[in-house]
Amino acid sequence: MSSGTPNFDDLSNDCLALIISLTSPLDACRSSLVSKSFNSAAGSDVLWDKFLPADYQNLVPASPSFSSLKSLYLGLCDHPVLIEDGKKSFSLDKRSGKKC
Repeated sequence: MSSGTPNFDDLSNDCLALIISLTSPLDACRSSLVSKSFNSAAGSDVLWDKFLPADYQNLVPASPSFSSLKSLYLGLCDHPVLIEDGKKSFSLDKRSGKKC
């Protein structure tokens, strides 16, 4: 770290992503406006993996259309996925990340 006042830009992207992961998905999106470092961390797969349910890989069919875990998260918020032979649907609440 540099001398004087602490600077978030001195923290690694993974460290910032871990800090942001302690908030909510909505706050993570808001934090991207703070600085370039926060923007990078707020878009990282390290962060969005923490917001996705632990079992998301079993629930979501593999799809090459998602370029990042953030885009997968947002896709699951906007477009429910049919599960259990089409008897149920699965989506995420955009603000909290909870299963719907």
